[in-house]
Amino acid sequence: MQKKTIIPLIIFSVLTLGLGSASVYELVKPKPYNVFSETRMEAPGLRWLGDTVVMQAYPFKVDGELTFAGERVPLEDPDVRERLDRELQINIFRQSNTILDMKLANRFFPEIEKILLEEGVPTDFKYMPLIESDFRDEYSPAGAGGFWQFVPATAKQYGLEVNEKVDERYNVERSTRAACAYLKLAREKLGSWTAAAASYNFGVAGILNKMQSQHADNYYDLSITVETSRYVFRMLAMKVIFANPEKAGYHLTDDDLYQPLPYKTIQVDTTVNDLAVFAESFGLKYKELKLLNAWMRNSILPNAAGKVYDVKILEK
Repeated sequence: MQKKTIIPLIIFSVLTLGLGSASVYELVKPKPYNVFSETRMEAPGLRWLGDTVVMQAYPFKVDGELTFAGERVPLEDPDVRERLDRELQINIFRQSNTILDMKLANRFFPEIEKILLEEGVPTDFKYMPLIESDFRDEYSPAGAGGFWQFVPATAKQYGLEVNEKVDERYNVERSTRAACAYLKLAREKLGSWTAAAASYNFGVAGILNKMQSQHADNYYDLSITVETSRYVFRMLAMKVIFANPEKAGYHLTDDDLYQPLPYKTIQVDTTVNDLAVFAESFGLKYKELKLLNAWMRNSILPNAAGKVYDVKILEK
C-alpha cells in the first residue's frame, strides 16, 4: 500500500518542480536581440531617396512567343518553358547583379551591337558577353578572359594577340569580332544560331556529337550538361528582362545608367616604354588610359614588329 501512495507523490513533486522551473524561466527569459536597435542611428546624416518598398516575392510569369536570333523558342514544350522560368526567376530576384548588368549594358551594348551588325551576326548575341562576364574584365579559373571569356588557345586561333604585355581578349572591338567569326563558323556547321550559341559553351564538336547520338536536330531537344542546358536560356532571360525592365521590377532612369565613355582613336606602331608618360602626353592619368585600353596588360607596350594598335584616348 505504501508503494502505491509514494509513486503519485513523487510524480506530483517532479511535475510541481517542473512547473516552478518553467515559471522562473518565464520571469528571467532574456529579451530577443535586434541588431537594428543599435545600427539605426549610425548614419544620421544620410537620407534614403525614393519610395520605401517592402519586398514581397511573387513568381514572375510571361506568356506568348519568343525568339532568339530570329529563331523560335518552342515554349509549348514544358521542359523548355521551365528552363526559361528558372533563369527568369534567378535573374529577376538577383537584383544587385542585374541592376549592375543594366548599368554596364548601357555603356557597352551600343558598341557591341554595332559590331554584330557589321559582322552579320544577330544582335541578340549582345547578351552573350553579358552572361559570360557581366561586362567585367574577369579571368576565370580555366584561364578564360575578357568580356567574351576566350581561353588563350581559342583567342589566338581567331587572330587575337595574347601575351603578358598585350591581351586582346580585353579589347572590346577585337574580341567581339573574334567572337563573331567563331559564331558564324559554328552556325555554318550546326545549322542554326541557337546551336551556335550553345556551342560557345560546349564546343561545336560536342553539340554535333550530342545531336547525332540523340537523333536530335536542335538545341532544345538535347539532353546535355546542366551548364549548357541553361546557357541559351540565361541569354533569353536577360532579353526578356531588358525588353520590359519595369515589368520585372526594375526602374532605372537615364541618370542611373553608366553612359558610354567618349573617346577618340589614335594609331600606335612603335614601342611605348612608359604608358604613364604616354597618358600624360594626352592630359590623362594612367588609370584613365587603362579604362578604355584594358588590353594593355603592363606599364609598357613593346612593339618591335611595328604592329599598328588602335588606342582609345578618353575625351573629357
